[in-house]
Amino acid sequence: MVKTPRSSQSRTLNLPTAAGGLTRAAYTRAVKAGKDVMPLLNKAGLTTKQMENSALRLSVESQIKFLNLAAEALEDEFLGFHIGQSFDLREIGILYYVLSSCDTLDSAFERGARYSSITNEGVRLAFCGEKAFEITLRYVGVSRHRDRHQIEFFVTALVRLCQHLAGHRVMPTRVTLAHHRGRVSPEFRLFFGCDVAFDSGTDEIAFPRTAGSMPVVSRDPYLNKILVNYCEQVQSERRTPPMALRMSVENAIVTLLPHGKARIDELARKLGMSQRTLARRLASEGLSFAAVLDELRHDLAKCYLREGYLSISAIAWLLGYKEASAFTHAFRRWTGKTPKEARTTAVGHVVGAPQLG
Repeated sequence: MVKTPRSSQSRTLNLPTAAGGLTRAAYTRAVKAGKDVMPLLNKAGLTTKQMENSALRLSVESQIKFLNLAAEALEDEFLGFHIGQSFDLREIGILYYVLSSCDTLDSAFERGARYSSITNEGVRLAFCGEKAFEITLRYVGVSRHRDRHQIEFFVTALVRLCQHLAGHRVMPTRVTLAHHRGRVSPEFRLFFGCDVAFDSGTDEIAFPRTAGSMPVVSRDPYLNKILVNYCEQVQSERRTPPMALRMSVENAIVTLLPHGKARIDELARKLGMSQRTLARRLASEGLSFAAVLDELRHDLAKCYLREGYLSISAIAWLLGYKEASAFTHAFRRWTGKTPKEARTTAVGHVVGAPQLG
């Protein structure tokens, strides 16, 4: 085993982790396609040992990075969505067996929301089954704006899970995702049976309310009791990673940017605290609202510019600028170049831009 410096080890232990099945599925696709996977693993901070040993958990941040790198290498901009349609649902692990042994879809997803962190600590499920059948996904300790493949995998897998558990082709009535997509594949409409709304304030999927009462075809109350007891034990022994304030701030800002509401007063309201408290907590971490906003815009700008189909004015709007000239001025301050110069120089890729995720 490669030894890690103690400071690095303690930092890693505090990161949200995931079982990593999605990363391994993307890794396998890249290998089968004849891609050189070592540079991708190195950039994502992963190793071949982690890919070959499914017992090793991965940081959620590394998973997001690798998925974006693999998607680029495979030239598949909908990689997470495609994997979500084809993987064996049993690969989800114990969470699959908990859900498949419940009585109804309602009880299954109540359990799913409670134990989802066993599979992925960085994305928490919330289930509402009273007035509607809604599943919301919330990012914890992870920057939401760098992810698209992981979340698209999740909502795809959730649809398949509902259909598999019920033994019926249950179709969602609404799918909303927080990230931007300038081009939406017609495959989404065909699979989900409804339009997927991007640039939304939440990551959410809703089904007809009547879906909740559908019985699970493989229900087994005896097995379910055993599995629930095991999950409760795992939950009690697992240390929940602390939620970094910066991540919370970034994730909240992203939903406010396109609407021109990325102000500290609006952000404080969204986070449920006073403006003074937010400013004080940011300062205690050596941060300021203006600095976080500026760095986030810079990061997003580089990501958006990599997508050649987005116009400069569209990117300016997504970043919350009223005028394209204001975005151009800010980008020149960040990089010394205009957005058009950066895009032209790299032939469609921003020079120095980090890989998405």
